[in-house]
Amino acid sequence: MCEMVLVDIGHSNCPQDGCLQKHLKDMSAMIDDGAYSHIYIMIDRDSGTEKNHVQTTSTLLESFAGQKEKIHILDEGCVASSWYCFKQAVDELDLSAVLVVTSSQRRNMLQTYQSLLFTAVYSFEYAALFDDSQCLNSSSHLRKNIREEVKTFLQSLPAVTGEISILRSSFISDSFSHGFTTRTGGISYVSTLRSLNLFSSSRRRDPNVVVEENLRRLGLQAGFDPKNFHLIKTDHASDVWVIGKPEPPSYDGMVTNREGLVIAAPGADCMPLLFTDPVAKVIGVAHAGWKGTLKGVAVEMVNAMVSEFGSNPSDVVVVIGPSVGPCCFTLDRDSAEKYYAIHPDCVKARGSPRPYVDIRLATRILLQQAGILPHCIQDNTVMERPLFTLCTACSPDAFFSHVRDGINFGTQIGFLWIKNQCVSG
Repeated sequence: MCEMVLVDIGHSNCPQDGCLQKHLKDMSAMIDDGAYSHIYIMIDRDSGTEKNHVQTTSTLLESFAGQKEKIHILDEGCVASSWYCFKQAVDELDLSAVLVVTSSQRRNMLQTYQSLLFTAVYSFEYAALFDDSQCLNSSSHLRKNIREEVKTFLQSLPAVTGEISILRSSFISDSFSHGFTTRTGGISYVSTLRSLNLFSSSRRRDPNVVVEENLRRLGLQAGFDPKNFHLIKTDHASDVWVIGKPEPPSYDGMVTNREGLVIAAPGADCMPLLFTDPVAKVIGVAHAGWKGTLKGVAVEMVNAMVSEFGSNPSDVVVVIGPSVGPCCFTLDRDSAEKYYAIHPDCVKARGSPRPYVDIRLATRILLQQAGILPHCIQDNTVMERPLFTLCTACSPDAFFSHVRDGINFGTQIGFLWIKNQCVSG
């Protein structure tokens, strides 16, 4: 059953006598059975006058007088803004099932806004209560460039919390640009996604268009064009895509020698790993969770750099980004034993039902076995420089965390690119 109702008064500017009153009467009768506790009425005044707007608001209050305490009027000046405010209300109440009452002429238009601003977490039903094809302003449903309207609106929003903050490692050569994001400076407002969430999925409440706006703001701060940005398609495995070859459907690592191409690995407890070879001018990024670590994704990254681009492992530098530390991460006993086999120091409280596991230390050991020099790996054991590989679960103000926040968690990234080299004539 739908939990919220959105009533669309898109025909409110029709000058025909009695048109608005008739439609409002029909709508009021439909939702007057007391089944809905939250009723939102959206006024579309893009094509109307201020006089019509005042008359519409007055008529609305009269028509729904019996449900005044349940009624909320969305009068934001544009449809994108009204939809966004409605989504905020849905999320604040932690609801997901919505009934939209509209006209036959405007249904497709409203579904376009919905598809941009909502994910599969939500379910929508549409009731086309009347045919407004004869209304004198019925052409309003033909509004074009809805996506551009939504993008422009999102660009106008202030950051929800703080400014964008990028962590950078002193281990990485100036031949490359890189960074690890924190959670501040974006427009995502759901508590576990607030505010620079950089990944959208069908299980989360942040739509792609919001993530794209967060990425645009990050690009402005970091100095890259989002059009040149490529994020790993994670599968918690060990496949590595060599960019230039056919792209597989999923992979947890990427390597390239192309200048200006921004590659990135997501993380929200899983480790974003940055690989650089300043001699061969090769870079790579990897997403390494506990499963991918056991499957050897870090070693596969080194192998790809060596076999595809001629890297020498002794020239490769690896930075382990913010990720869940051994203070907060546990596994079942059987899985923990696989880490114990890598090195006993990777497991604490081995005899407990859920031992604590150090996926970072395991990654360091595996990288060293693959030929990476110990002093070329930056993690939380490097004490002579500022602490860089912070625990995501321990730092709620700075990082997203699946362990801490549950299924609707946000995502930060590690990103990297080869700077364009000026060629003299």
